[in-house]
Amino acid sequence: MAFTTIDDSEAYFQVKLYSGTGSEQSITLDGDTDMQPNLVWVKQRSGGENQTIFDSNRGAPKILYPNITNAESAGTAAGEPNTLSSFDSDGFTVIADDGQNKSGSTYVAFCWKESATAGMDLVGYTGNGSARTISHSLSAVPHFMIVKQRSGTGNWIVYNHKNTTAPATDYFYLNTTASTADDANAWNDTEPTSSVFSVGDGDDVNENTETFIAHLWSEKQGFSKFDKFVGNGVVDGPFIHTGFRPAWIMIKNAEYGVDWNLHNNQSPGYNVNDNYVAPNEGAAEVTDNASLILDICSNGFKIRGTGDAVNKGDYNICYWAFAEAPFVNSKGVPNNAR
Repeated sequence: MAFTTIDDSEAYFQVKLYSGTGSEQSITLDGDTDMQPNLVWVKQRSGGENQTIFDSNRGAPKILYPNITNAESAGTAAGEPNTLSSFDSDGFTVIADDGQNKSGSTYVAFCWKESATAGMDLVGYTGNGSARTISHSLSAVPHFMIVKQRSGTGNWIVYNHKNTTAPATDYFYLNTTASTADDANAWNDTEPTSSVFSVGDGDDVNENTETFIAHLWSEKQGFSKFDKFVGNGVVDGPFIHTGFRPAWIMIKNAEYGVDWNLHNNQSPGYNVNDNYVAPNEGAAEVTDNASLILDICSNGFKIRGTGDAVNKGDYNICYWAFAEAPFVNSKGVPNNAR
C-alpha cells in the first residue's frame, strides 16, 4: 500500500519567514531540499500591508493582491511598487516595497513549485464572455482552483471539490468574508476533468478580452488535502486527518460570513497561540486569539478554539492544506509531530 506519492514535500512547497531590509535582498528557503518556486504568496506579518502574489506564468515583477480586487500591477513602471524581481534556484529576490521588504518589518512567504507530480499548474488565458472549457497540464482532476482577472478589477474565485454535494455550482471569494455562493457564472456548474476546467460567463472568471490567471491543484496523497469538516463549537474541537504533518492550512467557514484563516508551521505561537493571517485582509498577523487555535499534528490538525471561523457548531468548514512531511513515507517510515 502506498502511504504517499511524495516523500520530500520540501521539493514542492515551503514556508519562509524573513525580515525586511529596505534594499534588494535574496531570500533563501530553509528546507534541506533546494526549490525554485513558481508561485510566491507574501504577507507582512508585523504590519498592515496588502498581501501579494507572484507567479512565473505572469512574470516575476507582476503583482496581484489576494485581499483586494485590483488589477495586476506590472511592478516595473514609475509609481508602481518595486516587487519580487526573480524566482531563484532556492528562493526569490525582493526589492524595497513595503509589501515584501520594508526595513524592520517581518514577513512570511508561501512558496510552491509548479509540477504535475505535486499536482500544481498555472494557466493563463483570455476571456471570451461565453461559457467554455480551458485546458490544463495536471493530467489529473483539479480539486483546488483560484482564478483572478489580471487586466481589470475582479474578485478572487476559489473552488474546493468537497465544498458541497455539487461543488462545481459553488465558489468562494478569497478577498471577502462571504460564505459559499451558488452561481453558474463561475464554473458553469461543470466539474473539472483531468484535461480541462470550466468557466461560466461571469466577469470574474471570463470577461471578454480580459486576461486571467488560474492556479490549479490536484490532491496528492501525503502532500495535499482539500476537504471540509463540521464544527462542534467546543474547545475539544474536531481532529482533521490529512495523512501528513501540515505546513500550511487555510480555513473558511462555508456557511457563515467570517474571515478566512491561514495558519503555517513557521510563525511563532505554533500549537500555543497559533498565529495566523486572514487572506481577505491586509492586517498584520494575529498573534493571540485563543478562539482560533489549532494544533498541527503528525497526521493532520486538531481544532482547539471555538471561534466561528474555525469551529462554529454544526457548520461546514472548508480547508486547504499542504504538507511539511507525509505521515508515513513510501518506505513505511512514520514522521513525528513537531
